[in-house]
Amino acid sequence: MTTTSNGTRPTSRLGLHLAVGVAALLFLVPFYVLVRNALATDPEITGEEWTLFPTDIRWSNVTEPFRDTTVDFGRAMVNSLVVGVLHTVGTLLVCSLAGYGLARIPYRHADKVFYGVLFTLMVPTAVTFVPGFVLVSSLGWIDSYRGLIIPGLFSGFTCFLFRQYFLGFPRELEEAARVDGLGHWGAYWRIVVPNSLNFFAAIATITFINGWNSFLWPLVIGQDPSAWTVQVALSSYMTNQTVNYHLIFMATALSLLPLLCVFLFLQRWLVQGIAQSGIKG
Repeated sequence: MTTTSNGTRPTSRLGLHLAVGVAALLFLVPFYVLVRNALATDPEITGEEWTLFPTDIRWSNVTEPFRDTTVDFGRAMVNSLVVGVLHTVGTLLVCSLAGYGLARIPYRHADKVFYGVLFTLMVPTAVTFVPGFVLVSSLGWIDSYRGLIIPGLFSGFTCFLFRQYFLGFPRELEEAARVDGLGHWGAYWRIVVPNSLNFFAAIATITFINGWNSFLWPLVIGQDPSAWTVQVALSSYMTNQTVNYHLIFMATALSLLPLLCVFLFLQRWLVQGIAQSGIKG
């Protein structure tokens, strides 16, 4: 039996390529349905006969979410972008500092603090939802970016990931920085961060996607339509009386574009960062 230069059999490679191709097609099917329905009419979406492509492609559907007077979709996209970016930057700063402190700064109660962080992962979100809302409401942060962003800046799981990563970071680099007169903050900012951009990019991608897709908290905090995020705006297209199918599909397709851009831009760092996550450490 012949083998290739890397020692694998041609039949094995063919089977692998077929399996990857089938998986890729299955992965792309929902996106095909999304785009197809976004450019179709409601009767074609709900009709009994399915066509591969709409018989009458409605390119005007692309701008319809922005022309709809009942929902300010453009404002919702801007709100989600602001919330997603600020939430990502704040989470990276807070959780990376917490993780670095737990991994590198000597403190006799560090283990207890770390166990407390892990304990937050066991607390269901529903338990803290009402107290969080009461606190935000008492501070007057309803319908504001502060109410949407600040309560979610700290993530126990993200802090755990940063701690595990920093435990595996070469101590020699930090010791060299201290010889040059840098303290913990200087070593973190000038040595650790520049040499950990892959991991930071991976965490940033995951955090931004989670922030963009968040629904329940923005729904409660953003009570005024001007404070709606894109996920809340999408839910408004479906009411007890009417369902605008093509509008829902088109608005959903448009809402995915920022996530696609972020993923395509950071995909190389995302793969490398996950490989360096240190979860197994």
